[in-house]
Amino acid sequence: MTARSTTRTASRGGGADEAPAGSRTGQRLSSLAVALGLVLFLGGFAWGALVYLPYAVPTPSMAPTIGAGDRVLAQRVDGGDVRRGDVVVFEDGAWADVPVVKRVVAVGGDTVSTGQDGTLKVNGTEIDEPYLSEDEASGLDAFPEVTVPKGRLFLLGDERSGSLDSSSHLTDTANGTVSREAVRARVDAVVWPVNGMLEPPTGFEELGALSTPGPLPTVVATTLGGAVLILGGAAYGPLARLAGASRTRRADAGADDAR
Repeated sequence: MTARSTTRTASRGGGADEAPAGSRTGQRLSSLAVALGLVLFLGGFAWGALVYLPYAVPTPSMAPTIGAGDRVLAQRVDGGDVRRGDVVVFEDGAWADVPVVKRVVAVGGDTVSTGQDGTLKVNGTEIDEPYLSEDEASGLDAFPEVTVPKGRLFLLGDERSGSLDSSSHLTDTANGTVSREAVRARVDAVVWPVNGMLEPPTGFEELGALSTPGPLPTVVATTLGGAVLILGGAAYGPLARLAGASRTRRADAGADDAR
């Protein structure tokens, strides 16, 4: 008696023999990845919007730290939390009718002055300012010692030779200082061009603790992590279908060879 072949070939047209697009476990994990990714992605955006304010800096007064036209992200802070070395955004009608970006070099109770060589002195201590360009390191005109009133700030631009800052307002009320209440935010990073987080102003460490950087790196990592999970989870189905189709073609080719 002739033996009858029991070999079953795979269906070329799909139908009942077509493999599903991945296993159930894979499908569940991909759905979970998309859901978690959406939470992280949207949560990161919401967190950033609550904590940070975007600003465009129109002048080069903070160069080379921040150039003209640069976009920055500034953390919303209370003026009472501002410390020496911080780059802050403030609004003071005596200075301008728009937000101004400068660096805090002295706080209430400090004395501040410059020598003939332009070296900044706070409470008698010479401040190392590595964020200045070589040309600007000696570009600040000498001014006599100023005592900063309580609750106020003395601010300078990093482009010392051309910045309209506290040294330009010494004849104003309160010796050119600005109220802490005028501060709206503290600059954390230059985001366009992408220069990243500002360098810590280590030259002020001798005078007291520096401000802690904001959560921007965590916000960015959360948002990007969410985007990766969304894309990865969404890609599982198409990739599984491609893999299933490839297996079907190989099975069909094997069946044809066996005939």
